[in-house]
Amino acid sequence: MMNTTYFIIPGLGNSGEGHWQTYFERSGPNFTRINQDEWDAPVCDDWVARVDEVLAGHDLSKVVLVGHSLGCVTIAQWAQRTGKVVRGALLVAPSDLEAPQYQDAFPITGFTPIPRARLAFPSIVVGSENDQWMSGERARYFAAQWGSEFISLGDAGHINVASGYGAWDAGLTVLERL
Repeated sequence: MMNTTYFIIPGLGNSGEGHWQTYFERSGPNFTRINQDEWDAPVCDDWVARVDEVLAGHDLSKVVLVGHSLGCVTIAQWAQRTGKVVRGALLVAPSDLEAPQYQDAFPITGFTPIPRARLAFPSIVVGSENDQWMSGERARYFAAQWGSEFISLGDAGHINVASGYGAWDAGLTVLERL
């Protein structure tokens, strides 16, 4: 894992102290969080530009992106808009911004439609059967569209602190596959 640089891309509101992404970030010097200027009213153009800016100058063949929730959609948007290729991406609990529960629920701009194009790099989508922000069925659908392997954690909620995912060693094991 030391030959690889991991870039953590949180979702809406960032990933807090007890979140598995924070745990990953602290697991080694080759993990870096991509911070956004606006966590609570995200604009897709800004988030994608920040990802691209942070990745500039890195050997993308040694980069793995680690997204959660809106961060997964950000990765799909970045891939579609830039055409750039990384070693891989771990996409955990992507958010279905096209679902009714998102309509006017959050000040999120420009992330829809969610890209359906196959990602040009290996990816794994980890989803849950009872995620309030994306059903297991829709997670499988997007995994298929993106050409991603799909892993279901069963009834795991949104795979965040509230659903018991802090120090997530099994997630690091999945990450090693990329």
